[in-house]
Amino acid sequence: METTGAAVRIEPWSESDLALLRAANAPELMTELGGPETEEKVLARHRRYVALSANPSGKGRMYVIVLAATGERVGTVGFWEQTATSDGQAAYEAGWGVLTAFQGRGLASAATRLVAGAARAEGRFRYLLAYPKVTNAASNAVCRKVGFELRGEVGFEYPPGNPVRSNEWRLDLRPEDGPPEV
Repeated sequence: METTGAAVRIEPWSESDLALLRAANAPELMTELGGPETEEKVLARHRRYVALSANPSGKGRMYVIVLAATGERVGTVGFWEQTATSDGQAAYEAGWGVLTAFQGRGLASAATRLVAGAARAEGRFRYLLAYPKVTNAASNAVCRKVGFELRGEVGFEYPPGNPVRSNEWRLDLRPEDGPPEV
């Protein structure tokens, strides 16, 4: 599946995307996520992304953000099954990241809109959630621009052992022209 927005398209994650994941592991990009991961963790994440995208099971999908005009691979975006929501409902969670040189152009918002469409097409859950740290102004702005509803602050550990305060954002995935899903 390849989906195109105004400035970007998203392509399923593949074996050839390890270099992008390494580039996205830069200290300035990982500040809000507990810092850069070890090479071992990057390789494990890459294997999870490949498996998730190679075997569509409705549990989610990871994508590469690609500039529509040039084909440059500039970031990551995806969604995955989340079972520990604040209200106890099963849902998808979304996450994204754009390489530093490409930030500030609305690419994360465009890619997140596309990933919301992909999650909606799965038809499994009513909601797509996002949990940017309260201090992550850029990711909170993406949530606002895409139409997520701010539900409030939540606390958890990410990565494990690192307590954080995040905003919980929720996007309704009901089909716009269909009956409400339960």
